[in-house]
Amino acid sequence: MKHPHRKNRAAWEAWRQESIVNYAYLVRYIASRFAMRLPASVLFDELMSAGSLGLIDAVDKFDPGKHASLETYARYRIKGAILDELRSMDTYSRSMRKKIQDIARAAKTIEDEKGRPAEDDEICKVLGVDLETYQNMLTDIHGAAVLSLDDFIKTQKNDAYSQTRFQAGLKGEENPEDDFHRAELKSILVKAIKKLTEKEQIIISLYYYDELTLKEIGEVLSLTESRICQIHTAVLVKLHASLNSYGE
Repeated sequence: MKHPHRKNRAAWEAWRQESIVNYAYLVRYIASRFAMRLPASVLFDELMSAGSLGLIDAVDKFDPGKHASLETYARYRIKGAILDELRSMDTYSRSMRKKIQDIARAAKTIEDEKGRPAEDDEICKVLGVDLETYQNMLTDIHGAAVLSLDDFIKTQKNDAYSQTRFQAGLKGEENPEDDFHRAELKSILVKAIKKLTEKEQIIISLYYYDELTLKEIGEVLSLTESRICQIHTAVLVKLHASLNSYGE
């Protein structure tokens, strides 16, 4: 059914109901992909509930003159709603936040000194821990909550901060409501990702571009899922450290 004019109330209500039913499958699909990456403490029903609200919001705000397609717009709004729900849970403890900050600070210090990505043993030395302890820290961080590149980052515009999702900039997804300088964001992301090792860049590509799970990436790279989990978490900590330095 073609998108009707809102003045034709009956036709618009029929289109709205039909669209919600037609694209309901996207909510389950996107929520399922998130669930694969999250600890068991995050309930699937909560993801579904948030995603459903995102779909309804997309249908209600869809404008054929502004948005490429309802499906594309719905995917964006569903993902955004689920991410907002995850952020609101705020499951990082104070001690977990400190671990993240310590690792990020150590990685940034080494990168600035060496002019290259920080090695695990170098980070361990700065932190004063052995490799096993460091890897356990990464596992704990990942298990506590989702540390996602979809966190909001700051971009400077007219002396005020606008916000956009990291992954939307990374993948070039349609983002019709956030007003930001896409070229500036792309430049920041490229510089940050270029600081990663080749293996780390591959993992970012497979996870955020191809949307593979950590288990699937492990199969591609012939590494265990737990090892991919550790590398992925370390990458995100490093990238957040790099991006925060741009936003200061």
